[in-house]
Amino acid sequence: MTPRFGHGADAAAAAAGGTGPRRRCRTRFAAFAAFVALAAAALPVIAPGHAFAQARPDESTLPATEWTAIRTVVRAQIDALRAGDAAKAFGYAAPAIRAQYGSANAFLRMVEQGYAPLLTARYDEFLDGAVLGGTVIQPLRLVQPDNTVMVALYTMDRQRDGQWRIVGCALAPSTVKAA
Repeated sequence: MTPRFGHGADAAAAAAGGTGPRRRCRTRFAAFAAFVALAAAALPVIAPGHAFAQARPDESTLPATEWTAIRTVVRAQIDALRAGDAAKAFGYAAPAIRAQYGSANAFLRMVEQGYAPLLTARYDEFLDGAVLGGTVIQPLRLVQPDNTVMVALYTMDRQRDGQWRIVGCALAPSTVKAA
C-alpha cells in the first residue's frame, strides 16, 4: 500500500509550521538523487576493472540498438514477475544478484516485499535512459492504480557475452502526476 501524505499527524505538523509531508518528500527525493549520483561515482572504486554496469569510458550514451536491448530485458523481467514466473524473472538478473538471493523464489519474495509498485502498476512507460559516470540507468515510469506516479531506475550490466542483465532497481517518487 502506498502511504498517502496530507492526512492526520502529517497535516497537523505542516499546519503547525513543522516539516510537512511535501517538504519531507522533496528532501527524501533530493537524498535519493544524491545517493544515485554517489553510487554512480563509487562503482569504479567498488569494482575496479570490472565492466559492472559500465559503458565504454568515452560514452555518455549508448546506440539506440543497445537501449532497445536493455528495454527488452527490463520488459521481459517485469512481464515474468507479473506472471509469477520466478525462474524466468530471476534469469534476467545479473550473476551477482542471482548469487545474492540464491534462488528464484527468494528473489520473487524480495520483489514482492520491496518492489510491489513494479507489480501493481496499471501503466508503465520507459523514459530516456542515461549513462552517468559509466553507469547505465534505464528509468521506467510506473502509474499506480491510485494514480500515484513513481520511477523505477534500473541499473544495467553488459555481460561478457554482450547480453544486458539487471544489476539493481531503485524506486523513487515522481514529480509527474497521472490524470
